[in-house]
Amino acid sequence: MLDVPASSDAAPRERILAAAYGLFYRDGIRATGIDRVIAEAGVTKVTFYRQFPSKDDLIEAFLERRHGLWMGWFGDALARHGGTALAIVPALREWFSSADYRGCAFINSVGEVGPVHAGVVDAARAHKQDMADAIARVLPPGRGRGARAAAIALAVDGAIVQAQLLGDAEAALSALSLLLKAVLSPAGTAG
Repeated sequence: MLDVPASSDAAPRERILAAAYGLFYRDGIRATGIDRVIAEAGVTKVTFYRQFPSKDDLIEAFLERRHGLWMGWFGDALARHGGTALAIVPALREWFSSADYRGCAFINSVGEVGPVHAGVVDAARAHKQDMADAIARVLPPGRGRGARAAAIALAVDGAIVQAQLLGDAEAALSALSLLLKAVLSPAGTAG
């Protein structure tokens, strides 16, 4: 769903990034060695290192691409499902039911390499803030909008992790729906 494979005649940088994107998200950053990316991209080591001087550079490019694709998808999905906070659940259902769903690339990346790679932590924080901002845009205006968006974003992250770990997207979405209704109720919006 969020995968964008590069054609064989694409520029080497694009082929490398497309290969890493698929491998990092599917198999993990640590489990994916540079030689595997090089083979998948169909480039030489020299070409690889001209484009990405280190694996860290490639990881950051992967997260940058993932951020752009995911945020674009999320905004579109929210609009497709009504453009309100209640659109979050059906939007996430689309993602959770996709064949390539493997959770949040940012949560996964921080768990894998975050403690030794500050750029990953920074990218994850920026992504999560942009997600909360997108959620705020679909909330009714009023006092406490930012706090409600932050609470919903936290619940979304919980649903993402639960759907990934337990393999039960509907249970995660049901719980998220319950939390959304509580946060959006008149008692939940006082603040």
